[in-house]
Amino acid sequence: MSESYAVGILNDVVMGDDITEYLQRIDSTLAPFDGHFIIHGGSPDVREGQWTGDLIILRFPTSDAARHWYNSDAYQAIVPLRINNSLGTVAIFEGVDRQHRATDILN
Repeated sequence: MSESYAVGILNDVVMGDDITEYLQRIDSTLAPFDGHFIIHGGSPDVREGQWTGDLIILRFPTSDAARHWYNSDAYQAIVPLRINNSLGTVAIFEGVDRQHRATDILN
């Protein structure tokens, strides 16, 4: 099984008490599922097009772990803190192994 990633692209984040609480609580929701941040916002070095928003990528050992984290009571308890204070998209992606080549998607 490949690692999986929860990817969020957030825009118009209203920094306030709710987002602060979300940030203070999210790490403890990740721990039981062996999830951790690999990208958490920052200033991208844009090479093509225009970049808007903040990119967040979390790594999990499996897609089941990522799904269980997102659906967990602990995470669902804090989701409204983010949703009510930002616009964004969140999705879970299964990773590919190190031998993957671009042409593999043609098969």
